[in-house]
Amino acid sequence: MKQPNRDLLILLKQELMSTEAIEHEVDLLHNLLAHVEKVDNFIVAHEVIDLNKLKIIKSKAGLKNILRYSNLKRFTFLNCKN
Repeated sequence: MKQPNRDLLILLKQELMSTEAIEHEVDLLHNLLAHVEKVDNFIVAHEVIDLNKLKIIKSKAGLKNILRYSNLKRFTFLNCKN
């Protein structure tokens, strides 16, 4: 798996960890973040509240269309369902 180009700050409880153990932890974090950052998983956890049209958009197609734009229109909010 290709390692993404990102900066991670990792704080460890254990003072004495081998470099292999640290690399293993970083690999696990990359795998976890790759799973979470997928568009389908993002869409399942979010909805768009559009106060201009007085609508809550929950459908996958509707969310994908809205999220294609770099920024949302005024009074349109991205809401996390969690």
